[in-house]
Amino acid sequence: MKILANPMLLRAAVVLFCSTFAFLMGLVFMRLLRRSIEEDANISAEASPSLETLPMHVYNTVIQQLKQQKHELQVLTQAEQHRARVSENFSQAVLSNLSCGVLVFGTNGLVKTTNPAGKEILGFASPTGMSAEDIFRGAAVTSGNAPAAGIFPDETIDEPLRLAEEVHAVLREGSKRRQVEADYETPSGEKRHLAVTVSPVPAVDGSLLGAACLINDLSALEHIRRQQELQGEISAEMALQLRTSLTAISGYAQQLAGSRDPELARQLAADIADQAAHLDRSIGGFLTEKRSLQRAAAGAGPSD
Repeated sequence: MKILANPMLLRAAVVLFCSTFAFLMGLVFMRLLRRSIEEDANISAEASPSLETLPMHVYNTVIQQLKQQKHELQVLTQAEQHRARVSENFSQAVLSNLSCGVLVFGTNGLVKTTNPAGKEILGFASPTGMSAEDIFRGAAVTSGNAPAAGIFPDETIDEPLRLAEEVHAVLREGSKRRQVEADYETPSGEKRHLAVTVSPVPAVDGSLLGAACLINDLSALEHIRRQQELQGEISAEMALQLRTSLTAISGYAQQLAGSRDPELARQLAADIADQAAHLDRSIGGFLTEKRSLQRAAAGAGPSD
């Protein structure tokens, strides 16, 4: 009781008690923290076992899955290669059976591929790797939707537009489809009249892969057209001759009707007969040639 009555001793006892209690609580807290850290470490070690601790069936499962994925990739690759071969064979079959010629130029201006009709029309055994200048060799454009001569910087106004320049206009200047006609001469010297359509070949992203030339041989049709023009000129000349002959026959008939001289009448009758025979020969030959020309035009119609 004397101790409790002394305030200094009482304060010291309280401080000692609090210090002891705090020390004990610290020990308990440190022990709990250490146990928690050890438990977390054990859990982490159990959650990520080493490769040596994995069972064998897990290895087999992974290997089987990898083999299955490899097999699926091989099947997809083979199917894609098969589709590519079928598409290529189909394209080659279409090109080989086209009646019109096809030339495909790369961006470097050289022929990448052509079909048999193109080789036959142009007269080359294999134009692959040749430039437009080497193939067309100065062939001049005669008609079409191409721009007028003199549009190129190195070309004078009096020079005709060349067929090779049409290809370069598509490859180098990005022009759209151009349809022209041109007079062409094969390497063997055979003259032909060609209808050429030059079109750009774009890629998926819009860039230019090259230019395609579709070529049709219009030589027979051009010959018939020129023959028809000649026939028109002949028809006009024949109409003039017919009018002159009919005028002469009419004059002879009038003289014959008013003549009393037997000798003059025979001469006039002979002149009328000569004029009639001349008209018969001229008209008959003209009609025969016209029918032949019509049959040729029907047989040489534009091919598909």
